[in-house]
Order: sequence, then C-alpha cells, then structure tokens
Amino acid sequence: MSRILIVDDEESILKALKRLLALTPCTAADKRYKLTVDTFSSPLEALEKARHTAYDLVLSDYRMPVMDGVQLLKRVREIQPNAVRMIFSGYADLNGLIAAINDAGISRFIAKPWNDDELVSALGQALALRELTLENQWLGDQARRANGTMSAQELELLRLEAEEPGITHVVWDADGSVLMDTAAHGPHAKS
Repeated sequence: MSRILIVDDEESILKALKRLLALTPCTAADKRYKLTVDTFSSPLEALEKARHTAYDLVLSDYRMPVMDGVQLLKRVREIQPNAVRMIFSGYADLNGLIAAINDAGISRFIAKPWNDDELVSALGQALALRELTLENQWLGDQARRANGTMSAQELELLRLEAEEPGITHVVWDADGSVLMDTAAHGPHAKS
C-alpha cells in the first residue's frame, strides 16, 4: 500500500485527482500500486499531517496562499526525506521551477491541465524508483552493519523513523520530562 499526499488550494482539483487515482490503476515495472490518497487544501494542515503520517509521495500545487508548493515540499523534505516530491502548476514560472528542483528536491514538474494517463504513469514511475532507492539504502545499511560501521541501534532508529516520521526525535524540558507539544513550550525546549 502506497500513501500519497496531495495539496492544492482548489477543492475541485483535489476531488478530480482523488477520483482519478481511485479509478485508474497506478502501475510501473509490472507492478500495480494500491494507493491511499490524503488531500488537503491547506498547506499548513498537510504539513501537520506529514509530521505524523509517513508518505511515499507528496504532490503539491505551486501557487497557494500562506505557503507555496516549494516551501511546503522543502519542509516535507526535512520531515520525510525519503518521500518523493512532485509539484504541479498552471503557470510556467522558470525561477519557481528551478527553486523547486534545487531547494525542495522535486523529482517531477507536472503542468496543469494534466493528461490523466501521463500523471498516473508519472506517479507509478516515481513510486517504483522510490522502492528501488529504499531497497538500495537498506542493502547499504545492512552492509554497514555487517562491516561494523553502523550499530544495530542506528539501523533500528532508521527503520523506525522511516515508518513513523518524528518518532525518534524527543524534546526534553529543563526538568527532564518529555514535552509532547513543543510549540507550546517555547525556546527552553531541548532536543
């Protein structure tokens, strides 16, 4: 099961994409991906969800109020570096596209209006590449573990963080207690 996050400030776009992905098989390399799709019209709400839910792929509109797609994907990259990041837009903004590639590490730009088959194909290809990349990382980690350059604890922390983003990051209060809501506790919070 692959989990996808889609963010666009236009509800009609979100509904169309969710309907498309429910009806059209997402395939690549002879594999069919079963998708769970979460949609948000607010980048801030989407970012909050990404702090607690692991995503395989995040697709964001470029132009949105409050936070543009590059800013959103850049923050998603910090939280979930292994999530594929894609951006789409109806505007041909070369500087924005360059920023998306350089700052947010997007893997693909999709123009609006999109071609349904091309979009679904691009998602499938991105998910297949992600699987291959993660498998290579896992094999590399296993080799580092076997060579003694990575401990079993470090390997387990990487696995846990991949499954549940943020689980390995604990914020401590000055008295040694664990802070559950770090935003409410201000600058004295330590990590």
